[in-house]
Amino acid sequence: MSAVAQASLIRNVAIIAHVDHGKTTLVDQLLKQSGNFREGELDKLVGGRLNLIMDSNPLERERGITILSKNCAVRYLAQDGNEYRINLIDTPGHADFGGEVERVLRLADGCLVVVDSFDGPMPQTKFVLSKALEAGLRPVVVVNKCDRPDGRPDAVVDEMFDLLVELGADDHALDFPVIYASARAGWATEDLDDPSQTLRPLFERIVREVPSPEALGTVDPEAPLQLLVTTLDYSDYVGRIGIGRVFQGTIHNGERCVLIKRDGSQRPVRVGKLLRFVGLSREETQEVAAGDLCAVEGIEGVDIGDTIADRESPVALPTVRVDEPTISMAFRVNDAPTAGQDGKFVTSRQIRDRLDKELEKNVALRVTPGQSGDEFTVSGRGILHLGILVETMRREGFELAVGRPRVILREIDGTLCEPVETLVVDCPNASVGAVMELVGQRKGELKKMEPRGSDSSHLVFEITSRALIGLRGRMLTATQGEAIMHHRFERFEPVSGERLTRINGVMIATESGQVTAYAVELVADRGMLFVKPGDKVYAGQVVGEHNRDNDLPINIARLKQLTNIRSANKEQTVTLKPPREMSLEQALEYIEDDELVEITPLTFRIRKRILDEGARRRAERLAKDRE
Repeated sequence: MSAVAQASLIRNVAIIAHVDHGKTTLVDQLLKQSGNFREGELDKLVGGRLNLIMDSNPLERERGITILSKNCAVRYLAQDGNEYRINLIDTPGHADFGGEVERVLRLADGCLVVVDSFDGPMPQTKFVLSKALEAGLRPVVVVNKCDRPDGRPDAVVDEMFDLLVELGADDHALDFPVIYASARAGWATEDLDDPSQTLRPLFERIVREVPSPEALGTVDPEAPLQLLVTTLDYSDYVGRIGIGRVFQGTIHNGERCVLIKRDGSQRPVRVGKLLRFVGLSREETQEVAAGDLCAVEGIEGVDIGDTIADRESPVALPTVRVDEPTISMAFRVNDAPTAGQDGKFVTSRQIRDRLDKELEKNVALRVTPGQSGDEFTVSGRGILHLGILVETMRREGFELAVGRPRVILREIDGTLCEPVETLVVDCPNASVGAVMELVGQRKGELKKMEPRGSDSSHLVFEITSRALIGLRGRMLTATQGEAIMHHRFERFEPVSGERLTRINGVMIATESGQVTAYAVELVADRGMLFVKPGDKVYAGQVVGEHNRDNDLPINIARLKQLTNIRSANKEQTVTLKPPREMSLEQALEYIEDDELVEITPLTFRIRKRILDEGARRRAERLAKDRE
């Protein structure tokens, strides 16, 4: 088969959607029903688990979200008798990982927009769809979860049309094909009155609606080579592996090429090994023609956005562009009394090297020097984005302390501006008042409210990014854990209003030692504790939230003094309240400017930046004098 013929049978498809709308489950079913795997083979690849094959990262499996974009390839024998090669690209749904979405869309020629049949288009749907339209991709709308009893597929299709009109889509995109599906059940159909038992109608739509690279007229296998690197992998044996798409020409195994960096510099390189995607794995191949995806081993120093070009006439492709970060945090060496007890990597040099390594593949991340040599300012797309990085480093054996997230301000036309976001909240009708009060306290503005089903409401607000910090935990408390929050960046506006601070103060340990039940009983009515009897604490550690707005130093390790006088209530049984448990992201949102989150491979703790109580009070007085 010639290279041109191969290009006509290739389909490069990105799967995009809002978080939890089922795109990863859909990719899993497409893999299972492609017929490319033997019975039970997929289950072995994922340790016996039956779904979420593409979510191979441990953090992705634990949280049930996609963090890293991934691609695979399947062969599909269509009704026209041709065997098509379909490259499927799974993308994250969280706005914090939008950098992953933006760069992998460069690999695709079409996209499947997966939308929940009940939720309809959500904030991240708007974000990823706008990026797809900018990249010139024509959408195929997949209304998923059509087996939900509360589904409203027809209304969702109308909402998708309205969203495309709002995004300025052309007439071709507005005439989008629709597939109704249940990814979990493994079926898809073009007409709900004509049910199907398989995903074959979706496969056929991909073959018909997604243009081949040849049909777009943008590829020429005989032209000088141009390959854009959009993703990096790493192997302990061969080093960096560049993954991307061949836009022009044909790349050969062992070929001598030119690597064009993002800054325009060039150097000669040689392809060590050329790999093509086959199912979930990669196989060595002798050549890959224009329009197809591949992985290249053996090119030292290859980065995302680089172009691998022809040696005789090297021409760079437009580099990968992503939106700027919106949140920054200080990463610093852990100087708590417990420093070095749990972690393997504790020095500033080790932390800096790890952050430099992350920059090689995380294009939405920025790292700059901090206020001291032991501190770095790390900027990303959101608290979850940075929290995932911190959690990954923790599991790798790193020990560090991180500061309060700060919104990145931008000067536009001489005016200091801050990011404004669209906040979407789905909550029970009984909690609508509490949600509106909570968002109103943070100067959020209600834009739309509509019923969803018989007992829930859908609220849309506009609110500043800084007002969102710490809101999620309070929202869950106010709605008994039933609210669902999503948000995405909308625009920049001039800074207005004062910075929001935590309403309550904290309780701070004054002595190091082990938490005692006696001490917990004494302070139980002063607030909510974060620790329990038996936990080890140190002076300066935040051990709870105070009922009032001031900080309260307490001796949480106090021992009960023994006497020879028998107490009247000596045998009384005391029931202690369970401590409040927070996730890492919740702890990052909770802290104030004078606090840090200490992170070790075994645990994380909230602490004061200045541990000594006397030094902390002197610093507070000095700050007030300056004001």
